[in-house]
Amino acid sequence: MSKLLKNKEVRRTLFWQVVVSVIAGAVCYYIDIRAGQITTALSLLLILIYYISTYKRYRRIASLAGDINKVLHGDNTISLENYSEGELGILHSEIYKMTIRLREQQQKLVSDKIYLADSIADISHQIRTPLTSINLLVQLLSAPNLSDERRQELTHELYGLLSRIDWLITTLLKISKLDAGTVQFKAEKVSLETLINKSCSTLLVPIELRGQELVINATGDFVGDLAWTCEAIGNIVKNCMEHTPEGGKIEIETTDNALYTEILIKDNGTGIAKEDMPHIFERFYKGKDSDDKSFGVGLALARMIITSQRGTVKAENRKPTGAMFSIRFYKGTV
Repeated sequence: MSKLLKNKEVRRTLFWQVVVSVIAGAVCYYIDIRAGQITTALSLLLILIYYISTYKRYRRIASLAGDINKVLHGDNTISLENYSEGELGILHSEIYKMTIRLREQQQKLVSDKIYLADSIADISHQIRTPLTSINLLVQLLSAPNLSDERRQELTHELYGLLSRIDWLITTLLKISKLDAGTVQFKAEKVSLETLINKSCSTLLVPIELRGQELVINATGDFVGDLAWTCEAIGNIVKNCMEHTPEGGKIEIETTDNALYTEILIKDNGTGIAKEDMPHIFERFYKGKDSDDKSFGVGLALARMIITSQRGTVKAENRKPTGAMFSIRFYKGTV
C-alpha cells in the first residue's frame, strides 16, 4: 500500500475522498447522529473498496509490465490471457498485437540471417569454381615451352571464365537491388516486336552458331520497364537455347488483350525434368541436365523482374518434346 500512496494521482484522489467524506459526515451528524455514523462508516468502506481494487489493478499492470519485459528479451512462452478482463482488455489487445508482431519480426530476422548465410555460401561456391579453373590456366600459361596455338586456346578459355564471373557478379547485383526494393520500374509503352527483338539481340550470334532457328511472331504493345524486361526475357530465351540441340527451334509468340500481355517462349529441346520443375525458378538451383557453365541465377532473376511488374511466369513441358515458358503482364489488379 505504501508504494501505491507514492502515486501522485492516488494521493490526489485520496485527498478529495477524505474531504468529501468529512463534509458528508458532518452534515449528517448535524441532522442526526445515527445518520452521521452510517455515512461515516459507508464513506470509510467505499474508500477501502476503492483502494483495494486500485491496489489489485496496479499489481496486474506491474505484472503485465514484467511479462512485456520478458517478451522483449525473447521469452516466447508468455500468455496474456490473464489480462483480458475489464479496463485492461483494450491494453491487453494492443499488447498482444505488439507481441505477435515482435515474434514475427524476430522469426523473419532469423530467417534472413540463415538465407544470407546460405546465399553467401552459394555465391562463394559459384565463384570459387571458375577461379580454380583460372588458377590452373594461369599456371599452364606460365609454362616456358608452350606453343602459340596452345597459348591462344588457353587465353580464349581464360577470357571465357572471366566473362562468366563478370556476368555472375552483375546478375547478383541486380538480384540484390530487387531484393532491397530499390529498383524503380518505368512504365514505357513499346511494341512487343521491339521488346522481343531487343531481348534476343545479344543471343542471335550464339543461336546462329548452334544452327538453331529463332522464330518471332510478336504483335501488340507492352507497357513496362523495357531494360529490365529485356533482361528477364533474354535470360529465359538463353535458357531455352542452352537446352535445345543444334538445329533446334525456338519460337516466341505474343498476345495482347484488355486483361494482359502474354509472351510464350517455346523450344523443341530436352524439356524440364519432373524433379526439376518445382525448383526451376529458385536461386542457385541447377537442374540435372545443366552444364558446368550454369550458375542457376538467370531464371531466378527473370522471375523477380516479371513478378515485380505485376506479372507471372510459368514453365511447363511440351508434347512430344521441349519446354514452354508463359509470361503474363496483367493490366489491372488480379
